[in-house]
Amino acid sequence: MGERIKRITGSLYWRQFMLTAGMVVLTMALLGVSFYALSYNYTVSEKRQEMQDRAVLVAQLSVDYFTAGDDAERDQGDALRSLAGVASRMTDVDFLICDTTGSVLLTTDADLAGKTVVVPEDITQTVLGSERLYEGRSTVGVYEKKQFVVGVPMTDADGNTLGLVLAVMNSAELMQMWRSFIALFFMTSAIILLLAFVASFVTSMRQIQPLTEMVKATRAYAGGDFDVRMQETGDCGEISELAASFNAMADSLQETERQRRDFIANVSHELKTPMTTIAGYTDGILDGTIPPEKERQYLQIISDESRRLSRLVRRMLDISQIQNKEMKKEEFDLCESARIALLSMEKKITNRGLDVDAEIPEDSVMVQGDRDLITQVIYNLLENAAKFATPGSQLYLGLAVNGEKAYVTVRNLGSTIPAEEIPLLFERFHKSDKSRSEDKDGYGLGLYIVKTILAQHKEQITVTSQDGVTAFTFTMQMAHGAPREVL
Repeated sequence: MGERIKRITGSLYWRQFMLTAGMVVLTMALLGVSFYALSYNYTVSEKRQEMQDRAVLVAQLSVDYFTAGDDAERDQGDALRSLAGVASRMTDVDFLICDTTGSVLLTTDADLAGKTVVVPEDITQTVLGSERLYEGRSTVGVYEKKQFVVGVPMTDADGNTLGLVLAVMNSAELMQMWRSFIALFFMTSAIILLLAFVASFVTSMRQIQPLTEMVKATRAYAGGDFDVRMQETGDCGEISELAASFNAMADSLQETERQRRDFIANVSHELKTPMTTIAGYTDGILDGTIPPEKERQYLQIISDESRRLSRLVRRMLDISQIQNKEMKKEEFDLCESARIALLSMEKKITNRGLDVDAEIPEDSVMVQGDRDLITQVIYNLLENAAKFATPGSQLYLGLAVNGEKAYVTVRNLGSTIPAEEIPLLFERFHKSDKSRSEDKDGYGLGLYIVKTILAQHKEQITVTSQDGVTAFTFTMQMAHGAPREVL
């Protein structure tokens, strides 16, 4: 159980989900702290300003009460009490109207009715002094708990101070108002967090799903299912590119595996024939099935097959060395390589009774590549052309330059290669019907070596065969500073 939990929590999905969730929670926490402080300051500030405005209004109304005569004092007091009561009900604030000594003359707080109330001197001095305003929390000398208090002076038209007005509000009510804001914030935050978690879950699942499928595909591929592929989405993202890269890799590996199996099958077939011949004739000599007078004949066959087997092994070793060899990048004369290859083929060309038409420029044609490997390419093409050329016909070797490329052409006169067979010429162990019937030394590896070397050089080779004329042409990159004119 512990291992399973560890595996789940260690998964990419879980890590991404926790990262996203953690960022959301941290963001909401920071916003909560900021909102906590800002909302408190805003609530207190707004309520303080409201209380101050109402207190100033009551103070203006109270001036008439203090300046009225005795006859009108009662009527003014009733009107003031009525207006103060309205203001108190509208704002949930009680008002204390005091004279300059701090004695409360009128209050809207019913709990203070009939009581003698004197405002603390510090509040009175603050309001009537230079500050002309009091803001804070106080019991005002009569309340059990501290109240939120705002005090303003009363002045007449001549600027004389007649008293002060205190606006008093229960702190608990103010805090309740602030808590309402906090509750609304947390409720909103909870909804946002829930939506964020859901979005994170869905987003993480959508992002992780292709990776999960890729893991399954990789495991299936490792298990031998080479047909498995990733589903490529139309999105232009890293996941889509990764899926395309996986599919490309799978296609390449599948082709490599196919070639490996074909190679093993072909090698087994090519090795089986000479080994069976050698073993059969050797057993026949040893057990006396072959008469003594014919032993020399069959020993010659065994010798020929042994040499044929040896040549096959060397060819395969050549291929392995070429594939694993680091290609040399050098400048060399392609004309010299063509002449060397032609001289090496002289005996085989003579044995076939062939004439040679060589169009090789006298001036050097400098190209970039591996001198030895390219010489082998020309030799293999000449060997192949001589093998399939009609005896007594003409063999052509030509070299030309056009722009940035040098072109080498080997051409012979023989049987026309069928169009459907041309793409197969460069495959390993591919042999034409003519090769199988007349050439016992052929293994179908010469042209494969040619294609492998040219692929390492990133060069191309083309084949045409029409009316018995077959031509192989490959390209080479011209060296820096070499002549680019057509030769």
